[in-house]
Amino acid sequence: MELHDVWFVLIAVLWTGYFFLEGFDFGIGVLTKLLARDRAERRVLINTIGPVWDGNEVWLLSAGGATFAAFPEWYATLFSGFYLPLLLILVCLIVRGVAFEYRVKRNEERWQRNWEHAIFWCSLLPAFLWGVAFGNIVRGVQIDAHKEYVGGVLDLLNPYALLGGLVTLSLFTFHGAVFASLKTLGDIRQRARRTATVLGLIAAVLALGFLGWTQLDKGDATSLVAMAVAVLALVAALVMNQLGREGWSFAFSGVTIVAAVAMLFLTLFPNVMPSSLNESWNLTVSNASSSAYTLKIMTWGAGIATPIVLLYQGWTYWVFRKRIGTQHIADAH
Repeated sequence: MELHDVWFVLIAVLWTGYFFLEGFDFGIGVLTKLLARDRAERRVLINTIGPVWDGNEVWLLSAGGATFAAFPEWYATLFSGFYLPLLLILVCLIVRGVAFEYRVKRNEERWQRNWEHAIFWCSLLPAFLWGVAFGNIVRGVQIDAHKEYVGGVLDLLNPYALLGGLVTLSLFTFHGAVFASLKTLGDIRQRARRTATVLGLIAAVLALGFLGWTQLDKGDATSLVAMAVAVLALVAALVMNQLGREGWSFAFSGVTIVAAVAMLFLTLFPNVMPSSLNESWNLTVSNASSSAYTLKIMTWGAGIATPIVLLYQGWTYWVFRKRIGTQHIADAH
C-alpha cells in the first residue's frame, strides 16, 4: 500500500471519529429544544457534553489539517468550491462554542434565551450541512481539467446531497438522544429513550434510502458489507434502547455512524473528489497528494502524537463518566 493510500485511510478514520463524537454533541444541541422542558433540563443536557465538546472538535481540526498536508489539491478544490457552506459551518461552530461558555454569564432571561437559540441552530445546521457536503463529494461535482470547481452553490443542493443532510441530521440527533439517556437521571432519561425510538425510526428510513441509493450508484461488495453493518447496527441500537440497555444502544448507534461513513469512503476510493464533467478529471489519491517525503514526515508525526491524544481524550471521558440530573443543577439559570 502506498503512503497516499494510507493517508486516505487515516483521513477517513479522522472524519469517522469526528462524526462519531461530534455527532452526539450536535444531537444534544438539537435536543435542547426537542427534549428539554425547562431551563434546568437544558442545563442538564448541555452539561452532559460540557467537558468533552471542545475535545471532540479536535478531530475536525486534525481531519482538515491532514487533508491540507497530505492532499493539497483535494483541500484547495474542496474549500474553494464549498466555500459558502463550509464558512457557514465554521461560523456555527464558533457561535456554538461561545454560546456554551457565555450562556450562564448573566441571569437575564433574554440573554440566556438567545444563547439557547444559538446552541440549537448552530448544532442543527452543521449536522445537516456535513451530510450535504459529503453527499456532493461522493456523488461528484463540476471539476474541470485544471482541478477547479466550476459549479455554483445551488448545484450543491441536489436531491442526493439534501437527502444526505437529512440522514446526518436525524442520525446525529438519534445518537444524541441515546447519549442523553446514557448520561442523565430521572424523568429526562426516560423521555430521552422514548425520543430516541422515534428519531431512530426516522433515521432508519432516511439512511436506508440514502445508503441504498449510494450502493446502487457507486457501490461494490465491500460497500455493501458496510451498508449491511450500518443497517443492522441501527436496528440493534433501537432494540437495546427499548430494552433499557443504554450503553449497548449508544455503542450500536456509534457503529451505525462508523459503518455509514466507512461506506461513503469505500465508494469514493481511489477518488477523493470525482468530477461530474469528465472521469479523467477526477481528483484521486495519486494526483491530489503531496510528495512521498511529505507523507513520510507526516506519518512519523502522526504515529507519535495520535496515541497521546487518544489517551488524553479517553481519560477525559472516564473522569466525567457519571450521570447527572436536575438535582445536580443549583438553579434553573
